[in-house]
Amino acid sequence: MSEERKSLNFIEQIIEEDLANGMSKDDLRFRFPPEPNGYLHIGHTKAIGISFGLGEKYKAPVNLRFDDTNPAKEEQEYVDAIKKDVAWLGYTWDKELFSSDYFQQLYDWAVQLIKEGKAYVDSQSSEAMAEQKGTPTQPGVDGPFRNRTVQENLDLFERMKNGEFDEGEHILRAKIDMQHPNMLMRDPIIYRVLKKHHHRTANDWCVYPMYDWTHGESDYLEQISHSLCSLEFKPHRELYDWFLDQVVEEDKLRPKQREFARLNLSYTIMSKRKLLKLVEDGIVNGWDDPRMPTISGLRRRGYTPAAIRKFVETVGVAKRENVIDVSLLEFCIREDLNKTAPRVMAVLDPVKLVITNYPEDKVEWLEAENNQEDESAGFRKVPFSRELYIEKEDFKEEAGNKFFRLKLGGEVRLKNAYIIKAESVVKDDNGEVTEVHCTYSEDTTKRVKGTLHWVSIPHAIKAEVSEYDRLFNDEAPDSHQDKDFMEFINPNSLKIINAFVEPSLQEAKIGDRFQFQRLGYFNVDDDSTSEKLVFNKTVGLRDSWAKAQPKPQNKPAQNNTQNRPERKAIDVIQQLGKKYTNLPEAKQEKVKTEILKLAEKVSYEELQPLFNTAAKKVGTRIAVALTLGVLLKNGQAKNDDINAFIAKATEDKNDILVAIAKAI
Repeated sequence: MSEERKSLNFIEQIIEEDLANGMSKDDLRFRFPPEPNGYLHIGHTKAIGISFGLGEKYKAPVNLRFDDTNPAKEEQEYVDAIKKDVAWLGYTWDKELFSSDYFQQLYDWAVQLIKEGKAYVDSQSSEAMAEQKGTPTQPGVDGPFRNRTVQENLDLFERMKNGEFDEGEHILRAKIDMQHPNMLMRDPIIYRVLKKHHHRTANDWCVYPMYDWTHGESDYLEQISHSLCSLEFKPHRELYDWFLDQVVEEDKLRPKQREFARLNLSYTIMSKRKLLKLVEDGIVNGWDDPRMPTISGLRRRGYTPAAIRKFVETVGVAKRENVIDVSLLEFCIREDLNKTAPRVMAVLDPVKLVITNYPEDKVEWLEAENNQEDESAGFRKVPFSRELYIEKEDFKEEAGNKFFRLKLGGEVRLKNAYIIKAESVVKDDNGEVTEVHCTYSEDTTKRVKGTLHWVSIPHAIKAEVSEYDRLFNDEAPDSHQDKDFMEFINPNSLKIINAFVEPSLQEAKIGDRFQFQRLGYFNVDDDSTSEKLVFNKTVGLRDSWAKAQPKPQNKPAQNNTQNRPERKAIDVIQQLGKKYTNLPEAKQEKVKTEILKLAEKVSYEELQPLFNTAAKKVGTRIAVALTLGVLLKNGQAKNDDINAFIAKATEDKNDILVAIAKAI
């Protein structure tokens, strides 16, 4: 399908509408704004693909801007790694920028806000601030320092900048509305004192701007036309616009924030904080461990930029959160490597095969096709001799009719070579087969069902192979309220194998990718040397994605609103919660009122099973928290399950859920 005929995603529709309403194509500019506090992971590829993809589609510039406002967690190492990853994916940025480039301008604008009576220095403790901020259902109250004079605020803020105060002693807040229905608008923090070394500005600053203040103003300074971010920032859009209102000049372009669903992958952790813990605790061997979902880890495992970009394209741009099965990612790399990876032979778990009627000193160099999917790939020569290695599992002394590999008295074809027949075996003292003795026939036209790969023993090259399984043995390891994600670490995620490979691989270079015939796709690891070949298994040959796709469901019956009251209150609450975070603020208030009313009809026994709702289903958890608040108000005593749910909710990234949890 041509680019012109592809249906537009909702972000492209927004851009097309803006262009139709008079925006010049020359004004289009996008950005990818990572925080340099960790390595990029597969989840970031969606944001990268969307912004840079739009840049390619509209021939518009895309900035790479590092949001480096938290020196406690940011390092130059992460900046370098991010640049390497974006470039490896095949994207080119227009300008390399940093939020720290704008520290002076952001500070000057903050001073201007103070002078206009729109910002003030607050000296409360964080606990007192949380208390006076209210809850999603209760308005906040003005703090004791809200009405400080302009002069006092200017003096305190300058002294904060000069390092006269300790961390946490004072903060600068925007003066908006403590009764605002959107809690993010209740006098948000603009600056805090941080006496940390910054990777670019060193010790020049003792105060650092908050993300919400920095982000939109940086977009404005760079004249970004469309500021694209993930759904959790949707409630922040109102604040984004309020901050812009304070600085935007009429003759300059005003950025527009729009949100898309982030990429969530099964059996995978997407939190950089949690990925860092895996590194620091030695669970993995660094950020680029091939078991990690980082781009550098995927690259080291053998994934290609083309496969990752295809994966992002297949997932698409959505407005609602969902979890993508990791097998789709595996399908994309398998499909890509099938077209490009040369075929070679390797044996990972060998048993010796002796062809008794083949001359002992004879060696034949047989012709083998490099890739049947690529006519230009050509052929290579592989040595054949009297003694070979085959896979141990490819031989059984006795087997049924459905075993199409080698068994005593049976015949198979050796790939690119002869047909052999198993005649006898040699066993060790434990009864294990150590040798399979065969005879061969030069008649290669005979029809046999099985074909085996092999390696000539005199010519075999020893190699170390890392065979990977999923790092977690749970589909959503960070969604359990009563368990830490570390409890789901797969103890068998890495298996080191001493293998034998055909001699053509002696010259393989780091990063080269191959299909080990009948086994899977492998690439040469960064630790490989001319003395020691090291391979990583990228993915197996079997296509598990097709089996994993959901079966078609019967079309649901039309909703009958007249019958709604007959449904259980808890079921209605669940349904309302599912859509909660996708609703505009005004609609959220109406839904919240309905949930609180329905909660009066819910028992603790009905609610308790929902305490284990997956962390990603934030809307449902908000509905559960609201309902729990009503039950507690009506006399329900707290217990371990309730306390665990509340504790987990207070650590959530969603501000609405955190506020409700703290209130109960």
